[in-house]
Amino acid sequence: MTGDSFRTARRIVVKTGSALIAEHGKARTDWLARLAADISDLRARGKDVILVSSGAVALGRVDLGSPTPARLDQKQAAAAIGQPRLMAALAGAFASHDITVGQALLTLSDTETRRRWLNARATLETLLDAGIVPVINENDTVATDEIRYGDNDRLAARVAQMMGADLLVLLSDIDGLYTADPNTDPQAIHIPVLTELSAQHDAMATGANAATGVGSGGMVTKLAAARIAHAAGCSTIITRGNREHPLGAIEEGALSTLIIANTTPARAREVWLMGHLKPEGTIVVDAGAARALQGGASLLAVGIKGVLGGFERGAAVAIKAEDSPIIAKGVTSYSSADILRVIGLQSDEVEAALGFRGRPAIIHRDDMVRV
Repeated sequence: MTGDSFRTARRIVVKTGSALIAEHGKARTDWLARLAADISDLRARGKDVILVSSGAVALGRVDLGSPTPARLDQKQAAAAIGQPRLMAALAGAFASHDITVGQALLTLSDTETRRRWLNARATLETLLDAGIVPVINENDTVATDEIRYGDNDRLAARVAQMMGADLLVLLSDIDGLYTADPNTDPQAIHIPVLTELSAQHDAMATGANAATGVGSGGMVTKLAAARIAHAAGCSTIITRGNREHPLGAIEEGALSTLIIANTTPARAREVWLMGHLKPEGTIVVDAGAARALQGGASLLAVGIKGVLGGFERGAAVAIKAEDSPIIAKGVTSYSSADILRVIGLQSDEVEAALGFRGRPAIIHRDDMVRV
């Protein structure tokens, strides 16, 4: 069943931790080469792949003379040293497949603040469109409370949510969720498939499973990440990463836990937009634009007749026709002031009017829900 998840997924987020990336302060180049080969294979089948990778602190801490830096400033300094090394190791691993990697350093707030969310998503979409593998890590050099247990598990889930991924793969040092710690309890039973996560599963992860996760995370944070992904219509696979070909092994049936989403990313986003966006203003459109929006189109400047209220880019807004109630809600890529400057213009005229190249649509159809 886990193999089917790979075969049907259009967009996959893979998260790997420090223990898989680094050993004794050095990059595990052989393992990275095998991971790169697996990702190259997925891309050859037409799938988008985003890599969320820990390891910067692990690769930089040796230079500070401390094998386990405890203070925040030490961790941040280690990350500053190790992040270039991490990217160099990954770039080398993918180079033999003629694949370029691009770095994106994020914090959780970048995936939760609407304006920054729009910026981050646009950047990652541009990288994917260019055939580049985005490599995402926590921005540890400036983070404060972000450096804590399991952040990159949750960050990976937020990225999967933001990017509309179908599948999140969490590579760990244990091959999924067990009813108890398999290292100490011979009666522990592996759980291959789940469709929901409950408090009972959290109890299974508390204690032994929590201590077996790689890097700074554990099974508890992996289940927390799986919940985020599940709500976003994204299935999650938790499995052992230290295999000859970690992703290929999953497709071939290697032991893992699959948490199946009960909806699609598109439907989950629609539900979120419908229930969580309180409009900060209103955009008035003409009849032609209203028909186009009802048919699933994005909102373009040419179809706009007016703006009610003031708002910034990334705001939640309502959309209505001139003589009708609200027909849609969405997240705008332009402020009210900028929209007023481009009302009625064709897309190729917008840049000249604003003096900068913005997004193609005022509100993209993926950020809109019809009401």
